Order: sequence, then structure tokens, then C-alpha cells
Amino acid sequence: MATRPKAIRKLQQAVPLRVYTEGDRLYAAMLATIRSARRSIKLESYIFADDEIGRHFISALGERAAQGVTVQVHLDAAGSFFWGPRAVQKALVQVGVQFRWFHRWSWRAPLRYNRRNHRKLLVVDGETGFFGGFNIHRENSRRLYGEARWRDTHLEVVGTMARDLETLFDAFWQRRQRRSPITITSDGSELITNYSRRGRKFLHSLFTARFATARKSIHLTTPYFVPDYRTRRGLMRAAKRGVDVRLLVPRKSNEWLAQWAAYAAYANLLAAGVYIHEYLPRMLHAKSLVVDGDWSSVGTANLDYRSFFLNYELNLASQDPALARTLERQFRQDLTESEQVKPRLWARRSWLLRPLEVIGWAARHWL
Repeated sequence: MATRPKAIRKLQQAVPLRVYTEGDRLYAAMLATIRSARRSIKLESYIFADDEIGRHFISALGERAAQGVTVQVHLDAAGSFFWGPRAVQKALVQVGVQFRWFHRWSWRAPLRYNRRNHRKLLVVDGETGFFGGFNIHRENSRRLYGEARWRDTHLEVVGTMARDLETLFDAFWQRRQRRSPITITSDGSELITNYSRRGRKFLHSLFTARFATARKSIHLTTPYFVPDYRTRRGLMRAAKRGVDVRLLVPRKSNEWLAQWAAYAAYANLLAAGVYIHEYLPRMLHAKSLVVDGDWSSVGTANLDYRSFFLNYELNLASQDPALARTLERQFRQDLTESEQVKPRLWARRSWLLRPLEVIGWAARHWL
């Protein structure tokens, strides 16, 4: 059996967590866990690429399927569209994996294709689970992609929370999305899927409520920042009452329209006292929030219309101080590799950028 590598940090708490910020370490841990499976492997991903990383997973999944382990893979049809979906499907089916696309294109229900499963999760034997922002592709691998690899965040969990992840997977696999529960663990942590018994806007309401009650700090990392009115108002009001509100977004983005839409929101936020930092080295794909240093959220949801109102997402909301400290340390480390957007310089930005902001903002509901 392959030796599991050390995670970036291990958090000692009622529900043990490991936080990963490097793809090579995460993929090695996921593959080692897959190869240890005795009964079942359940995997969801927004992107599963036909590349070196994807083929490593196909091989490991196939090995276990050949040994009688039940292996189920559920991929989003839109998310994997440009990543060799036919090759991936063929390879997985050939090695004995039970395979399913989520919301394939249909003339009978064309708008359904726009509602995507943005979740990324893996559960093995109902005992160990992984979820967060990492997709399965070489862009997250330093070994394969070099220093330009994407910066992301993922969690590994065991025990009760892993079983909860399995329940969430089963609900989607059986097409019972509306029955997906929001689960609560004994330490005050919640696994939140934004299409559940509590309604599709629960995650949005939770974030805005936290912005409204923050006392000291709001430290937010998101790759796609396209805030609705309530989100913008919540961040601005917090900054005006003296809360240290800091937003970390990428300087280099793979979605230009989303970046233009984000630019359209900068001026009012900066005027209200929100600090905006642009991450410089590479593509930032992590999604995390730490409020007052003791409440945190990490998962798949961006701070945009699609994540709050269209996509199916999966986030952990936790009152665990160890997780909050870990995410806060990572946030401050990322700030050292970022550049702050200065209000006066932003006010003097090129006039050529302003029409692009209008275009991005006009398309914000579809990004």
C-alpha cells in the first residue's frame, strides 16, 4: 500500500481535519486512500481531465473495481466539457467504474445544463472523505505544471463527517438533490449544500449574516468575486463600523468576464474601507472565509451569483478555532504574495478598462 504523505497541517479536534494547499500532496493522499478501499469509492468532480492526473485516478479506481469494490464516479457535464470528457468516460467504464454525468445537455430541459454540480468530493468506505476547491487536473500539480500551478484549498475528514459526505453523494447519485441535508457535527461544524431542505439560498444568507455580526475581521479568499447587492452592502457596512475587511482575489484569472465584473465592484468597496488584495504569483482558486479569527468556511462556493443562486455547492462552516487559525495563517501567507489595490490609483485606472467593467457587470448573472 502506498504511504500517505503528510498534509500541510493536521488539526486536532472532535472531527479531525487535514488542510491541503498543494495539489501533489492532496492527489497522493487521495490515491493512497482509494487504493486502500475495501467496500466503496464515491467521487464527484466538476472537472476530471483526460491528462496525467486524471489517468492516475482512472488507474487507481480501476484497480479497486477489479477487486470487487463498488466504484461510483459522478462528473459535471458542463465543467468537464473542455477536458476530454468522452475519453474520461470511456476509460472509466472500461475499468468497471459505475459512471454518471450530471445534467447533460438536453433539448427538453436546456436551462438545466446551466445549473451545475460544482462540488468536488471523494468518500472511501464511508470512513475517509475529501472535499474543497481542487479539481482533478494537471493545473494543480507543481510536478507537472510547475510554479504556475493553481493555488487551492481542500480538506480531508474522517468519521462522522465522512459518512455525511457519503450521504450527500448518495442523494445526488440517486437524483434526490432536494432532500440533501445540512448536517451538523458535535463541534458546531456544518456541511452545507446550497440546495437542501433549508432552501437554495441558505449559504448566501449564512455569509451575509456573518458579515453583519462580525466584530473584528472578515478575511475572504475567492477566485471569482461577483457580489450581489446584499453581499456588497454587508462587506461595506462591516468596514464602515471598523471591522478589518480584506478581500483576496487573483491578479491572473482564467475567466476574464468575471474579473471585469469584479472590477466594477471595486470602487464602492474601496471607498467604504474594504481592503482588496490581488494575488500575484499564479491563478488563485481557493475559497475560504474567516470571521473574527474563530469562525470559518471553506469549500467549493465562490462569492458570485452562480455559486449562491445557480450551482450546487458544498462548504464546511465551522466554529472550530484550530481550523480558523490554519485558514487565517494561510490567508496572511497569501497576502505576502499579493498587492493591495490603492483607492487613489484605482480611481485613475485606464479609461479603456471601464467599458470592460460594464460588459462584465452586465453578464454577472451568467458567469
